Amino acid sequence: MDLREIEKLLRACKSGEIETSEAARLISNLHYEDIGYARVDHARAARQGFPEVVFGAGKTRAQIVGIVERLVERSPNVLVTRTDEGTFGEVRNVATDAEWHETARLIRIQRDKTERGVGPIIIVTAGTSDIPVAEEAALTAEAMGNRVDRIWDAGVAGIHRVLSERHILRSARVCIVAAGMEGALPSVVGGLVSVPVIAIPTSIGYGASFSGVAALLGMLNSCASNVTVVNIDNGFGAGFVASLINRRWEAENIEGRRQ
Repeated sequence: MDLREIEKLLRACKSGEIETSEAARLISNLHYEDIGYARVDHARAARQGFPEVVFGAGKTRAQIVGIVERLVERSPNVLVTRTDEGTFGEVRNVATDAEWHETARLIRIQRDKTERGVGPIIIVTAGTSDIPVAEEAALTAEAMGNRVDRIWDAGVAGIHRVLSERHILRSARVCIVAAGMEGALPSVVGGLVSVPVIAIPTSIGYGASFSGVAALLGMLNSCASNVTVVNIDNGFGAGFVASLINRRWEAENIEGRRQ
């Protein structure tokens, strides 16, 4: 629970700006808000560093809009992943500043653009077909306050392409590498940099790639010791973890988590 929010509510109650019953209701909702089909977690940012993200697949448009409406009341930045343009049109009814990102199939509301990253996050794809997953990672990292640089289509079949970007890769605080097929690119990047490399296996490839399983296993077996791996097509997870690695934590936030 966010102590600053509680203090703000208590001051408002003391000054007579809000009724005691309303203050009690708002304080109870700082933990989570039960709206029937979802329990909206308003304390997620205090615990994990970023507000709850809405996974759009499997939810109705009305459910997504209802969750977003509750989140934007408390959170300046909100993400909806794996959704569609029709849902975006309805979300704009409750958040007119929402953005639609077709490539990543992602809705983003970004009202707080404070830079929280220590350095840039560099995102690399093996091929153009890997861009949708990589872009999900990029948009997530940007929403969490990072500067993101993108290097597209630099796979090992033309290895000179990634080698020509060594100066950019070496400026990174964290690298994210998305690759399908045999998933070799993260190991190459891992051998070029001295920072964490988060590998995303994508479901791109022919039959023997098993919809990303071959890339996943290849990445898990990487001989580059700085490579770690998220799930198949999990751009969001890669962007989130990279942001936490890169984050410039405030002393009060660290102390709050110790408590």
